[in-house]
Amino acid sequence: MSRRLLSLARYRGFSTNANPQPARRSPLPYYLLGAAAASGAAYYYLTTRPSPKPQNPTTTTNLSALPKLSNNPTVVFVLGGPGAGKGTQCANVVRDYGFVHLSAGDLLREERNRPGSPYGDLINMYIREGKIVPMEITIALLHEAMRKNGGTRFLVDGFPRALDQALKFEEVVCESKFVLYFECPEEEMLKRLLKRGETSGRVDDNIESIKKRFVTFRDTSYPVIEYYAQRGKVRSVSCVNDVNGVYRETKKHFEQMK
Repeated sequence: MSRRLLSLARYRGFSTNANPQPARRSPLPYYLLGAAAASGAAYYYLTTRPSPKPQNPTTTTNLSALPKLSNNPTVVFVLGGPGAGKGTQCANVVRDYGFVHLSAGDLLREERNRPGSPYGDLINMYIREGKIVPMEITIALLHEAMRKNGGTRFLVDGFPRALDQALKFEEVVCESKFVLYFECPEEEMLKRLLKRGETSGRVDDNIESIKKRFVTFRDTSYPVIEYYAQRGKVRSVSCVNDVNGVYRETKKHFEQMK
C-alpha cells in the first residue's frame, strides 16, 4: 500500500493490519453528541416549561373594594360610534340640565399622560390599536372622578364599550338611568374624524385606527345598546341632522328630568 493510500486509510479510521481489528474512533463525535443532547434538553426545557405570566397592572385595581357613592347619583350612559358628536351634545346637556360630563376617553388620556402612572403605556397601546382598555382601569377612573366631583347627575360619555363593563359598573358603582344613543352612519363619522385629525393630535385620529374603532364598536359596543334596548332603557337620536337639530331631539329625553 502506498504511503498516500496508507495515510488516507488511517485518516478515515480503517485498520491497515492484515487481521483488521475494530477501528478506534476519535472521541470527538461523542463530545459532539453530548453537546447536541445538552442543547436539545435545554431547548425542550425553554420551549415547554410554563412561561412566566406578565404582570397585569389591572390586578392592582380591586373593583370590589371601591367605596359606595353616598349621594345616590343619576348616571346616563352616552354611546355612539367614534365621531358621532357625543361630546358636543353632552356640553349642551351640561349647560341646560345641570349634568356633569365625564368622558371615559378623556379620563384615560389624562391617566396615560399623568407622570408616574402605572397604566400609561398600556392605555396608549389600547387607544392606538382602537381596542377597549381593561374595564378595571376605566371603572376605577370614573368612580374616582364621580367621588371627587360630588355631583348627583353624570353623563358618562363613551362608556360602557362592552357588556361586561356595563354590568360591572352597575354592580360596583351605581345603576344607570338610561342609555343615550347617537346613531350616525360610518361614512359621516369617518369624514368628521379625518377632519378632526387635522388638528387634534390624537394618536387614534388616523384612517387605520378609525377603521379599527368602527369594528370594535360594531362587535363589542353595539351589543351593549341591544342589551339595554331589550330593557326599555335606550333613547336614540339621529345624528344626520345639523348640530342644533340633533340637540332638539336630544333635549326631549331630559325635559322630564328637570
